[in-house]
Amino acid sequence: MQRSSLLQSTLDRILKARVYDVAVETSLEPAPRLSERLGAQVFLKREDTQPVFSFKIRGAYNRIRLLSESERARGVICASAGNHAQGVALSSRKLGIKACIVMPSTTPRIKVDAVKKLGGDVVLFGDSYQEAQGEAERLRDEKGLVYIHPYDDPEVIAGQGTIALEILRQHGPEIDAVFIPVGGGGLLAGVGACLKALYPEIRIVGVEPDDAAGMTASLAANEIVELKEVGLFADGVAVKKVGKNTFDLCREVVDEMVTVNTDAICAAIKDVFEDTRTILEPAGALSVAGCKSWRKKHPEGRPALIALTCGANMNFDRLRHVAERAEFGEEREALLAVTIPEKPGSFKKFSEVLGDRGITEFNYRYARPEAAQVFVGVQVGGREDIQPLIDQLEQQNFRTLDLTGDEFAKLHLRHLVGGMAPLNQPERLFRFEFPERPGALARFLESLPASCNVTLFHYRNQGADIGRVLAGLQVPEKAAAEFGHFLENLGYGFVEETGNPAAELFL
Repeated sequence: MQRSSLLQSTLDRILKARVYDVAVETSLEPAPRLSERLGAQVFLKREDTQPVFSFKIRGAYNRIRLLSESERARGVICASAGNHAQGVALSSRKLGIKACIVMPSTTPRIKVDAVKKLGGDVVLFGDSYQEAQGEAERLRDEKGLVYIHPYDDPEVIAGQGTIALEILRQHGPEIDAVFIPVGGGGLLAGVGACLKALYPEIRIVGVEPDDAAGMTASLAANEIVELKEVGLFADGVAVKKVGKNTFDLCREVVDEMVTVNTDAICAAIKDVFEDTRTILEPAGALSVAGCKSWRKKHPEGRPALIALTCGANMNFDRLRHVAERAEFGEEREALLAVTIPEKPGSFKKFSEVLGDRGITEFNYRYARPEAAQVFVGVQVGGREDIQPLIDQLEQQNFRTLDLTGDEFAKLHLRHLVGGMAPLNQPERLFRFEFPERPGALARFLESLPASCNVTLFHYRNQGADIGRVLAGLQVPEKAAAEFGHFLENLGYGFVEETGNPAAELFL
């Protein structure tokens, strides 16, 4: 394969990069349990074991070490959701340079505290990386600081590309595919460029969350696409717009993009824990989730697959959400709404149909004399087991609704089942995404039209960067227009669930 000038210049930078003053050569570990399940030879490139628990230290140091004396005297600034921030802070401390770090206010506390401990001057600003970046650029101009881009800088890309050289030393080129997490694209561009330049037959697969798939959209359109919104669960890759340099490289070297949902990421975190007893952050487990998804579509042979586990800066309180959703990601749990007659023997018959299946959840409350609504979680071997179970229940005249894929049911209903309120006017039901910061609820209540009545409000802290809220609201007909303006101006994401069949059954 004839290398382009861009590919060759990137390879040259990677070969000249210097990262081991602060970074370490991380291990390439086999994942025996995951390998057995997938029928493949799966290896984990453990970048989560770097001194700052993320690969970002490589690119940050490689860029900062090249600053001139006058630039070092001015100091550096960056915008980051956390991992690049730690890399810049540690690199700057090593080189005796002052560092200002602008982080979104939604950044997990563990990352903010880590940056402060490394000597970085932290500024919290905005709810997204883009807002933090804008503030960092403003401060750069105001104070004359040197901006260290988290991904769209050739020397940052080169620093990340040193991971590929380690993979080749540790395993050799007999690799079928390498799975690489993608945010702004620096890791994918660097590792992908190095591998493709040296061994073009190695398949380069980028992996993104399905709610933050900027590189997927950009490569499909053959131009950079800016996303309007991005999900924040995998905060380390929550980027609305990929870089120009990263896009140009990825367009040359990426063979395929894979997108995965939150449940799949949670399941991947569990997979890595079972093989290594290590807990990755959501962005760090992206590659494993993508590897599993890709393998389902390519089941032939026993290929050598490498997943790059890029970070382990996980907030502890987020683990409850991960544990809850991992079973769905593995397709090992079904959520069902079952209607059974309110008469003696019904529950016994219902139990007999379930047989020896494990019950993960069971919610029931008497509502009316003729029928009972049961919300049940059942362990299954896979998604293919759900429909046969439903058929068995239906054969016993137990009307059954599959809620396994229903976000409303998974986020709220399972914690809220309890009957219906006797209302004298219709109730509208909404799921809201509140920013996790003080004053979010106050703003909601203060903005709500006085004529609207709150009939239900459910919030559960899941350790994520947004608060999931379920609200029941009585909206008088005469206030419909005013209420519409309220929803538009509030600025919180929302989905109306008034017609959701699960809500009609239980709320």
